[in-house]
Amino acid sequence: MRKLVQVIVHKMRNRKIKRRNRSLGGDIFLMIVLGMFGLFSLYPLVYIVVNAFKPMSEVFIFPPKLTVDNPTLNNFFDLGAIIEGFDVPFSRYMFNTLFITGVGTLGTVLLGAMAAFPLAKYQFPGSKLMSNIIVYSLMFSSAVTAIPNYFIMSSLNLIDSYWAVILPAVGGTLGLYLMKNFIVQVPDEMLEAAKIDGAGELKLFFSVVMPLCKPAWITLIILSFQSMWGTTGGVFIYSEELKPLSYVLSQIVSSGIARTGVSSAVSLIMLVVPVTVFVISQSNVIETMATSGMKG
Repeated sequence: MRKLVQVIVHKMRNRKIKRRNRSLGGDIFLMIVLGMFGLFSLYPLVYIVVNAFKPMSEVFIFPPKLTVDNPTLNNFFDLGAIIEGFDVPFSRYMFNTLFITGVGTLGTVLLGAMAAFPLAKYQFPGSKLMSNIIVYSLMFSSAVTAIPNYFIMSSLNLIDSYWAVILPAVGGTLGLYLMKNFIVQVPDEMLEAAKIDGAGELKLFFSVVMPLCKPAWITLIILSFQSMWGTTGGVFIYSEELKPLSYVLSQIVSSGIARTGVSSAVSLIMLVVPVTVFVISQSNVIETMATSGMKG
């Protein structure tokens, strides 16, 4: 059985994507076009980084410049001074964000993957209807479900708690959709071989399915992490001690023109972590999107 698993895994990892023949001129043209779009997409990121180190005298220059004549760290020092004046310690805000992000991401991946496994590999009454409902649910934005989510959390007495933010995110269908489309590709022969060797459903899931679907759940971790990292708690959290870091920083950003430099520093801080996580795992994201049929 081990040899069978190794052979199938080797074939799955070394599949070659068919590529249509193109001339050298076509390749050069394609690279130029992609390069132009890449530079266009990179402009906002560079602008945020540069602005964070600009003094106030350079922030309002028009047209905006992508260079800094007199770089400074005063924006970050001012941000630190503002945070020190809060009644709640900065470490508390950071803990709230880490807890919400960590638990929400872990729950999204586990629940999405475990629900996707039977939908992808077993036929039962209503399975096709469920799959269609999952696809249709992706068309609804978070604004459409905001009011129903609030009523549900209120009826469960979870308003003003971490779980009011975590549970709606964990119950999202994007992770379920991604994992289902990836698990479908796991060979049935491998699962049958594992069953013959005495593997139960949980062992099948954690020892066979999850390792083969690594790109999918890594992508799901990234998407969920980015979403949870930027959450402000919305109308679910009212207690100052439970608010995440993004809420506090958003309040600083909305304080007016006098804090424009500080706002630039805040934008950079909130951007660094998600971008770093994405850059490290971008190959898995691309593979998952290509396999699931989603377009970003």
